[in-house]
Amino acid sequence: MARPSRPGAQPPSSPSPAPDASAPYDPLRLCVYATIAALAWLLGPVAVLGFALLGFAGYARARRRGLTRSKCILRDTRLVLTYLAALALAGLAAIAWQLYHLFT
Repeated sequence: MARPSRPGAQPPSSPSPAPDASAPYDPLRLCVYATIAALAWLLGPVAVLGFALLGFAGYARARRRGLTRSKCILRDTRLVLTYLAALALAGLAAIAWQLYHLFT
């Protein structure tokens, strides 16, 4: 049985209004990229290792759930996982190199 609605009230399941077509483009991704670059510059290999592991975990989870094609330029998720694993190994090697030179 349907509930009576008040005049002018929208039904609770109505979708939200579409975004304004005349709204300017928000370059949020550029801000995100700049922040990641700044963190990588400040933290060096630790940031590379952290972001690579974070990305690897995300892509591994997505691949287990059935994602085989990515929007990443590499497209195939196996290639993306290989790339991220190589970045993680490079970050780990750089950390080991810095620690070696710190203590010798």
